[in-house]
Amino acid sequence: MDIIQCYAPTNDSEEEEKDNFYNRLTTIIQDRPTRNIIIVMGDFNAKIGGDNRGYEEIMGQQGLGKMNDNGERFADLCAASNLVIGGSVFHHRRIHKATWVSPDLSTGNQIDHLCIGKKFRRSLQDVRVKRGADVASDHHLLVARLKLKLKKNWTGGSSKRQRYNTITLKDSKKKEEFKVTLSNKFQ
Repeated sequence: MDIIQCYAPTNDSEEEEKDNFYNRLTTIIQDRPTRNIIIVMGDFNAKIGGDNRGYEEIMGQQGLGKMNDNGERFADLCAASNLVIGGSVFHHRRIHKATWVSPDLSTGNQIDHLCIGKKFRRSLQDVRVKRGADVASDHHLLVARLKLKLKKNWTGGSSKRQRYNTITLKDSKKKEEFKVTLSNKFQ
């Protein structure tokens, strides 16, 4: 499992700074093995909104607000990297979607996101905000619930069970030989 935590430039930042961030993040994601569960999360300063036209594969219609420039960049990154935006998939009340609240409590935005590889989308059971967590920030805690179903990694016969012939121990002569051999090993 690869968890990538990041902080994106704000929407007002220079275009070059945003380009550098998303190019670097794309490189980091693409360097991960495809068999790994990839989770990308953090403060993306990206509003994705509820209109998922053109992005149906990577987001649901449960986003908050209206998509901004960072939201487009973020959605394009997710589409190119086969990531699903978790917070846009699950239906919750508005207070359980807003990850950032202004100091005067009048504005709330969904700018912190958690994404998972499309291949493991069914493992994601819920993504929501926990407002009660005292984290001394204007951001609320974003929590995801995962249920992983992993396959057993079988080794090709190297762990074959060894069988012992215990019937020969019934013979008193063999039994004594075994006792002597065993006691010699532990001395």
